[in-house]
Amino acid sequence: MPIDPAFLDELERFDASLKRQTTALKQGEQESPDVGEGLTFSDYRRYVPGDDIRLVDWRVYARTEEYYVKQYEAERNLTVHLLIDASASMAFGEGDAHKFEFAAKLALGFAYLLADEGNEFRVSTFGRDHDRIDGGRSNRGELLRVIDVINETEPSGNADFEAVMETYAGTIGSRSLVVVASDFLENPDEIESGLAALADNDLVLAHVAAPDELAPEVRGDTRFEDPETSETLRTYFGERLARRYRSRLDDHVADVSARAETLRATHALVDTGSDFFDAFGSVWIG
Repeated sequence: MPIDPAFLDELERFDASLKRQTTALKQGEQESPDVGEGLTFSDYRRYVPGDDIRLVDWRVYARTEEYYVKQYEAERNLTVHLLIDASASMAFGEGDAHKFEFAAKLALGFAYLLADEGNEFRVSTFGRDHDRIDGGRSNRGELLRVIDVINETEPSGNADFEAVMETYAGTIGSRSLVVVASDFLENPDEIESGLAALADNDLVLAHVAAPDELAPEVRGDTRFEDPETSETLRTYFGERLARRYRSRLDDHVADVSARAETLRATHALVDTGSDFFDAFGSVWIG
């Protein structure tokens, strides 16, 4: 089912002024080593010839008879990088629970709310490599075009998570917010290595899973197929195997979450069968 752009308007329920607890989320709140004439006061220093006389604090002079100028932190906008897994395993889930489309909506929600405050976004899909799909204009019109591109994207192939994250990290010029929306069906060691390359940024992991993955309803003689390799496995899927499956899935999710915590990344498991706005809130608030 194609993504309906109308979901962007409904995101207004999330007050964009209620930001995540992070050092690089709100425009103008990112501390910079550069000092200039921004809006955020930093400190005083003694006047030296050549300084702008308009920066002299005359109230301080009246108290001390010394000339001091005000320094301000140079402000810079936030850039949010949105990485959406487009490997074959994401082509799973029925209707609104489709993993790829649900993950894309989660990522685009960040773009919409942050761009509304003048910040910039970069949107890429990834599999064996990353493919930037925005045109560099961080506005609603560009988001609508990105949605069209996503609606035409068919998840396929397998992902090289570690290599893609390491390569993408090299494209980030300054500390940013990076949102990775994926099912993270990868080797945990490779996931950790890939995320470590991005760890200098504020990192959010939207870990999507479809209802049939979290609690398969199939029972009896069943044939399972790996969407990325097309390998099949025929087995009897009874209560015992179902419990073993769920235990292994829980262990994998817990492992990914623990490694994310080690890297100071925010991790949120999202059931794509849940209400989208509740799911988005769990990722946005962290």
